[in-house]
Amino acid sequence: MNGLSKGIRKVEIALKWDPSPAGQPPSDLDIVAATYLASDPYGDPAYVVHFDSRSPDGTIYLNRDSKDGKGFGWDEVLTVELDRLDARYARVVVGVVIQQRPGRRTFVSVINPALRIREGYTDLAEDNFGGVLGATAATVAEFLREESGVWDFHPGIHGFEDDPTSFTAIMGRTRRA
Repeated sequence: MNGLSKGIRKVEIALKWDPSPAGQPPSDLDIVAATYLASDPYGDPAYVVHFDSRSPDGTIYLNRDSKDGKGFGWDEVLTVELDRLDARYARVVVGVVIQQRPGRRTFVSVINPALRIREGYTDLAEDNFGGVLGATAATVAEFLREESGVWDFHPGIHGFEDDPTSFTAIMGRTRRA
């Protein structure tokens, strides 16, 4: 980025999927976001935002939540106001978790999942989770605050096959190749 760049300021992460066929249990996907302190950017999250919460300062919030994919357009929408996030936070990781009731579910069992990450009217990333079909959860974006204070976007879908209840505790750890 050049000296005139303001970096990424406010992003919207949107998720959609088709409802399950009649007689099948609904697919329930949830967007989650975790913030990390500058003093420990790859340690435990300072806080996590999910369907039952929002950030303490109101900078990360869920606009829309679906339990079955029956919404019009984008079923889940999360907004992250990076430009308002306190300077003590240096990293935000966003993920998607598949609820595991009544049984184990992976992305291969979700019909037509789609992800869009945008800033204003500019699409930063789009995906269909085709690279993580066996995963129960996936990280979908990482935002890092540079030394200059501007935020940088790092796209990429990384699947997790562990227990999704522990996903928010491990989603921001350094990945091993």
